[in-house]
Amino acid sequence: MGIDNGSQSTKVAIYDLEGNEVAFGSYQLQDTLSPKPGVVIHPDDDLWDSVYEGMKNCLANFTGNSKDIAGIGLCTIRCCRVLLQEDGHLAYPVISWMDSRLAKPYEHTDDRVKYVTTTSGYLGFRLTGQRKDTAANYEVNWPLDRETLDWSDDDEVMKANGLKREMLFDLVKPGDKLGTLRQELAYEFGLNTDIPVVATANDKAVEVLGAGIKDEGSIMISLGTFISSMLLRNEYFENARNFFPTLACIPFKYVYESNGIRRGMWTVSWFKKLIGEELVTEAGKLDISEEEYLNRKAQDVPAGSDGLITILDWLPTPSIPYRKGIMIGFDQRHTKFHIYRSILEAIAYNIKNNIDDMLQEIDVELNDLVVIGGGSKSDLMMQMIADIFGLPVQRREGSSTACLGAAICVCQYLTVYKDFYEAASKMVKTQQTFMPNRQNHEFYNKINDTVVKNVREHTDEILKRTYPIFK
Repeated sequence: MGIDNGSQSTKVAIYDLEGNEVAFGSYQLQDTLSPKPGVVIHPDDDLWDSVYEGMKNCLANFTGNSKDIAGIGLCTIRCCRVLLQEDGHLAYPVISWMDSRLAKPYEHTDDRVKYVTTTSGYLGFRLTGQRKDTAANYEVNWPLDRETLDWSDDDEVMKANGLKREMLFDLVKPGDKLGTLRQELAYEFGLNTDIPVVATANDKAVEVLGAGIKDEGSIMISLGTFISSMLLRNEYFENARNFFPTLACIPFKYVYESNGIRRGMWTVSWFKKLIGEELVTEAGKLDISEEEYLNRKAQDVPAGSDGLITILDWLPTPSIPYRKGIMIGFDQRHTKFHIYRSILEAIAYNIKNNIDDMLQEIDVELNDLVVIGGGSKSDLMMQMIADIFGLPVQRREGSSTACLGAAICVCQYLTVYKDFYEAASKMVKTQQTFMPNRQNHEFYNKINDTVVKNVREHTDEILKRTYPIFK
């Protein structure tokens, strides 16, 4: 069983030893709360509730013998902070990765707080009763020693992060045991009473493992609300400018994550809402999803959207607050389907340019791409990425790449395979490969090099003038 606890839902899947998904279930989280600017928290005990209900839903869809489930892999949201009382209950709501307080080290202001941990530490405790956590979910503002994957023994490092050793859970490595599932949960779920709960890493690193990324020339693109791309590497990279090196789901390996696109696939949802009832009606007539209807219509729009170019700045970073989204080049040819295709092309251009910046810094060439996330379900989007990169693009099988990555960690603990790499080779499967159209590749490169990469040097000056008026 692999658990993928995300910001919007928890997904749970059960696999056989060849990586075939035999059951799946999920449970939605509540919306996060922002009681004041900069504060973003999860309500109630929402993360645990979603894991518990997600496991129940998955097991309800499992037609096999629950006693045959050999282990549980736990993957959770990264970059959160969880404050616990002595008994392990929340002293404060789980602090989201979107909360501005997480840009600074922990500050101890509440004596009820006895432990400071991550979502994986907290949910692991709820599952096992053990105060253990994966080392690979601790990085910014944590006193982690990357050389040992254990806590720093330097008192000054600990102090700089606002912590004491007794406030921290013990660390294990990805593929190691967090503990045994609590007896009452094992009985309730119908599982073996000695079933292990296994550590993974931060969620993006687990996705890299579940996507089967193991070669120097392969990269994973995650198409979600936040879009970024990741390479697997052997060494840490100091002072990176165009990417973020993070701990991998294989001990002492690293994932290099490109600059991302804020509100990436969210922009598609935004556009769907603009069309509104008409889109719902037309998709309903064909008994297909709204997005599939848009994709079919946009297939008839030529590459380049007849000169309509979108620049994605629907949510700029704090350092450049004046930037806004831009669409230029309208004329009488353009329809709502041109706008939709132009948005997808903008996402693909942005991905390409962010990855190119990272590759140039580390001097690497790509051979192929693996695309995961909700956006990977779109054939149009997958073909567009293949055309812009001029490389094969693979779509993986299964409902959740992170769930599969968590299941691979279980196999590592159980020594089903020789190592993480062999497990991934056996368990990760490709559903479809999209080959690039060379003519479109050359055309997209021309647009990107002559227009897309140069738009902001002209539009920034205008937007700086409009920002004080319309901010």
